[in-house]
Amino acid sequence: MNNIWITTWYTVREAFARKVFLFFIGLSTLAIIISAIVVSVLSDAALQSSITVHNQNLMFDQIVTSIELMIITPLISLGILLAIFSSASFVPHMLEKGNIDLHLSKPISRSQLLLGKYFGGLLVVFINIAFLVIGIWLVISTRFWIFNFAFLYVILSVTFTFAVLYALIVLFGVVTQSSVLGMMSAYFIFLILSPLLYAGRTKFGAIITSDFLKSVIDFFYYLIPKTSELIGELTVNLAVGQGIVDWQPILTSLAFMLVALGYSIYLFNKKDF
Repeated sequence: MNNIWITTWYTVREAFARKVFLFFIGLSTLAIIISAIVVSVLSDAALQSSITVHNQNLMFDQIVTSIELMIITPLISLGILLAIFSSASFVPHMLEKGNIDLHLSKPISRSQLLLGKYFGGLLVVFINIAFLVIGIWLVISTRFWIFNFAFLYVILSVTFTFAVLYALIVLFGVVTQSSVLGMMSAYFIFLILSPLLYAGRTKFGAIITSDFLKSVIDFFYYLIPKTSELIGELTVNLAVGQGIVDWQPILTSLAFMLVALGYSIYLFNKKDF
């Protein structure tokens, strides 16, 4: 376990050295500043006019939470896209000639080495997502003096979404020793495939008459990580305090992550360098 932690820390230091960490923090800081400016000019009178006389506190809580979600939703999507781009090269860089020889000469198993790289990339993204979400939350909470602590669960849902995609990136990094295919696959799932499969089962399910097509959609839906639901419904439900309504997207995505990561370790242990 100590070897995994050491490799994790070295990966974080690598992110610092390559300015990945600082780039994330810089963008997050800019987003927080802009958000502070936006909410500072919101009219209290306009907000109050939208609140019914009855059940005033509940309605105001809902409005504040809606503002938080309106601001954070596009930012976390952009954050995941940037996280995929910045973390895709961690494993391929480790596998380069010279680097891998140095790593394997140390008293650390290959499994520990790969897990350290995985957790290192995950920790970098977690810290940056936490910084962004907490910053937005503090700006809005102090502006309206309503502290919705459930909103902070967004950190966990976004980090988990990235963790699933990062397992796929690590797998492609081990197989191809390149960042391109892993990055493209993660983008394809996050931007196209997962939203399309989700829409196929919900919005367009009633108009699809072919049982074969429905079976194909269902097969890929349960196979592919549910990033669309994780970053969408799950994040919203957690932010508004409803908790986890449906465990299926979480459990099937978790299974995908474990299989991808486990297969990566298996292949890495079999490789000759």
